[in-house]
Amino acid sequence: MFKFDPEQRYTMPAHFGPRTDKIPSGWYHDVTTLVISYRTDRDKLAAYLPEPFEVAEDAIISVVYCCNKEVDWLAGHGYNLIGVNAAVVFNGKIDRLQGFYTLAMWENLTDPILMGREVQGIPKIFADIPDHSIVNGTWRVKASHFSHRIMEMTVSDLVFPTAEVIMELQKDMEGKDNWMGWKYIPNPDGVGPSVSMPTLFPAENTYREVKVGTGSIEWEHLTWEQNPTQYHIVNTLADLPILAYLKVVMTKGGTNLAVDGKPVRELK
Repeated sequence: MFKFDPEQRYTMPAHFGPRTDKIPSGWYHDVTTLVISYRTDRDKLAAYLPEPFEVAEDAIISVVYCCNKEVDWLAGHGYNLIGVNAAVVFNGKIDRLQGFYTLAMWENLTDPILMGREVQGIPKIFADIPDHSIVNGTWRVKASHFSHRIMEMTVSDLVFPTAEVIMELQKDMEGKDNWMGWKYIPNPDGVGPSVSMPTLFPAENTYREVKVGTGSIEWEHLTWEQNPTQYHIVNTLADLPILAYLKVVMTKGGTNLAVDGKPVRELK
């Protein structure tokens, strides 16, 4: 008869045993990232932040596209993602943090979706996300589900930043490199939570190339018939107004999602 070992790491279906005898490195060795950020309406954004999260002083949405290659825990395979993050402050009883709260994250591979949802509390959902295209210096990224477009990102005029711009970008991120989410697992009947908690998922990045430019995002409005499981998410994000675009950032480098001494944890 199968018995659970409380010292092991399991994912469903757990009765086949631990996922691996040894957890591989958390490094993603080849990551191309595009980040388009914009100011939005703080009251509308606040409506989607659970307590004790609050909108940061500047109500910023950052839409992040990552083309992930050479992923260690996937035996060198890769996948693409698009994450939508809000600049927030976490005012817990113990933790006081500035950073980003992930409103939604689309990925085009089941394995990281399940690991992120079940273990880390990242609100991951599926979408078709092909690799970015580059034509005459213009980068484009698209996401769709059930053959209906969710959004499209366009980035152009990418140049190497000046020293002043680099200092500005570093200052903007100082003390705010905290990525947070909410782990919510419903009860078996779907009513009420079996688990409900805010989470912190540390990461570290290395950069081989950084450029800045301009960009824009087009969100779609969808019907239930077009995207029955996600249309309310897409429409909510589309209804958050884009008041002003900030600098677009493109990076190439690596990302580590298993930082020594900084495990994914519950915020309190």
